[in-house]
Amino acid sequence: MPTLAVTRSVPDTLWFTRCPVPTATGIAADRHWLADEFAADGIAVRSLQDAAPDVDRQTHYTHALPGLFREGGNVPALWARSRGERTRLIGLTWIEERQAILVAPHSTVRGADALRGLRLAVPRHRIAIDFWRAMALRGFEGALASAALTLDDARLTDVSADGYTGQWAAELAALQRGDVDAVYVKGALAVEAARRAGAHVAVELDELPDPVHRVNNGTPRPITVHQHLLDEHPHLVDRFLAVLLRAADWAVDHPDDVARILGAETGAGAEGVAGAYRPGTHRTLHPDLSTARLDLLALQERGLRAHGLLPGPVDVHQWADPEPLRRARLLHPAPEAV
Repeated sequence: MPTLAVTRSVPDTLWFTRCPVPTATGIAADRHWLADEFAADGIAVRSLQDAAPDVDRQTHYTHALPGLFREGGNVPALWARSRGERTRLIGLTWIEERQAILVAPHSTVRGADALRGLRLAVPRHRIAIDFWRAMALRGFEGALASAALTLDDARLTDVSADGYTGQWAAELAALQRGDVDAVYVKGALAVEAARRAGAHVAVELDELPDPVHRVNNGTPRPITVHQHLLDEHPHLVDRFLAVLLRAADWAVDHPDDVARILGAETGAGAEGVAGAYRPGTHRTLHPDLSTARLDLLALQERGLRAHGLLPGPVDVHQWADPEPLRRARLLHPAPEAV
C-alpha cells in the first residue's frame, strides 16, 4: 500500500521580537530584509512590538506564540523554558552594553571593594518575571565577586517600582532620597538617566577583565524559537537565521547606520548610544553557540535559580540546538568564505 505524503501547511505569519538593544534582528527589520525574504512564500513577517493591540505582547516574555523568533534578554528566555515552554536556543550573542554601579553625587564610593556594607537598591516590579530585579541582583553580584565579595557583604534594599515610569526611575529616586547607597544600571537610557540624576559611577562593570563578572540579562543574549516551528518548518528557521547573519555582516561596514538604528531601537539620543556601547559594537552582532558562551549562560541560569527567579532548572547545553545556525551558514556563508 503506498505511503501518503504528509503536507504541512506553511504559516501565514512569522513573528519576531527583540529587546531595545543592539540586535541583528533589529537591523534586519530596519533594512526590510525579513519581510523581503518570505514575501514570495506569501508569509508575512511582523514585529510583536508593532502589532495591533489584540496581539498578546506578553509572549515576548512567555514565548507562547509558536511562530515567534525572539532575540532578547536571557532572563525571560530562561524563565519561559524553565516553566516548560518548548523553546530551543538557536544562537547567542555577546554585546558589551554598558553596565555600571551608580552612587549619589556627594558619595566618595569608588571601586567594587567599596560596596562592602552599602545599601544596594534591588527593585521590585509587579510583573510575571521581574527581569529588572534579576539584573540588579546579578549586576551587584558580579561587581562584588570581582573584589572577592558576595551579596552577604552588602545590604540588599528592596525598592518598590509602583508608581514609577521609565527605566531605573524608582532606584534613582531612592538614591536621590538617600534611601539606598548604590544602584545598578545598564544601557543607553541608563546613561541619560544617570546624567539627569547627577549620579556618579562607582564601578564600571564593562571594565572588569573577567567576563564572568559581566554575565547578566544581555550577556550573553539568546535567540530562541519555538520547538513547534523548528519541527514543522526547519527551513523557515534556517532562512530567518541566514537573514540575521546577513544583517550582522552588513553592520560591520556600516557603523553610522548601526548607530542610527540603535537610537531608534533604544529610544535614546546620540549621547546615550555613544555612552552605552563601545566603539566596535557594530562588529559584534553575529550569533554563535560556542561552548564558552553556553557556559556563561549556564552560569547565569545557576545564578537566577539561586535567587528563586526560575521555577525549575534549565540544562542550557541540552536546550541549545546548533543545527539551524549551521544550516543558515550554508545559506549565507561568512564573507571570507565567499
